[in-house]
Amino acid sequence: SSISFSIYQGETIGVIGRNGVGKTTLLRLLANIISPDCGGIWRKEDLRSVMLSLQAGFIPTLTGRQNAVISGITLGLSRRKIEECIEQVIEFSELHEFIDQPVASYSAGMRARLGFAVAMHVDPDIMLIDEAISVGDEDFRKKSAAVIRNRVKANGTTVLVTHNANLAQALCSRLIWIEAGKIRMIGETKEVMDAYLAN
Repeated sequence: SSISFSIYQGETIGVIGRNGVGKTTLLRLLANIISPDCGGIWRKEDLRSVMLSLQAGFIPTLTGRQNAVISGITLGLSRRKIEECIEQVIEFSELHEFIDQPVASYSAGMRARLGFAVAMHVDPDIMLIDEAISVGDEDFRKKSAAVIRNRVKANGTTVLVTHNANLAQALCSRLIWIEAGKIRMIGETKEVMDAYLAN
């Protein structure tokens, strides 16, 4: 495959394409979860990125509270810092009565809410968002979208994988259209989305 692009500080760039073309793999590469087979990714050494996805890596036998602490530490917070903000994480996730139950008993939406709530308290340099997080009830989706919009307005660097044309046009300055592991088109959001939808 052949993918080459730059992400500029403060921009929100969208990644679109059919299922299975490599969008989530691209996010995992950017998050340094996996390494490329060839080529490389160049970034400032001290950049901290966070990937939001349903595949949050929670340990099913541990409680939501325990997983929130471990997840926060994994994402770069000190144990003291995550413990200081754990009540805010619980409040945002709206999992009050379930937070001390094993994550194995959580629905996919509950796990996504917990992962999102933890990540929102990390304040990373680059936020990598897999559209899979847009689950849960309507109120939570609106709350999550508002948080992402506030990040965009504050010039936080964000990479968003999405199939939602309205969300992409509202948030993204540029789009990357991936097809068969290659960039089919990259450019201004409306132009790329129009071409993708016409295809």
